[in-house]
Amino acid sequence: PRYSRTMPIRTVAALLALLLAPEAGGRAALAQTRPFTVVDGSAIPAPLAEAPGDARRGAAIAIDRAKGNCLACHGLPVPEPLQGNIGPDLVGVASRLTEGELRLRVVDPKIVNAETAMPAYYRVDGLFRVRQDMVGRPILAAQEIEDVVAYLRTLK
Repeated sequence: PRYSRTMPIRTVAALLALLLAPEAGGRAALAQTRPFTVVDGSAIPAPLAEAPGDARRGAAIAIDRAKGNCLACHGLPVPEPLQGNIGPDLVGVASRLTEGELRLRVVDPKIVNAETAMPAYYRVDGLFRVRQDMVGRPILAAQEIEDVVAYLRTLK
């Protein structure tokens, strides 16, 4: 008997998408994110977007279960039911972390803690089990990251 190994159709589709991208190897996907510099492995001091973050928009993103979904794992000072307790409570987070430290934790928390379950909201490469429609796209855009950081800065 012949041994035959087949790939799931989703895997084939993902590989084709990468190969057919304008720049093979996924580099086209990276164009959707802006470069940033991590300082001392603990902070991204420079904003990712040109416009300053808006704390009101950031709060809306943080509690939006289809967008930021921070409530799935963290407690926040909002009147929403079913707040998570897997991650640290975010009440007082601005007293514990600088703006740059907050930004890094939203952009890619694995840089600070490789074992964290928190998703990288701005990284697009080296990820596993990504929804097909999100391959090559960050969860949050640069401006949305800045908005969330602005909101977190209000939590003193």
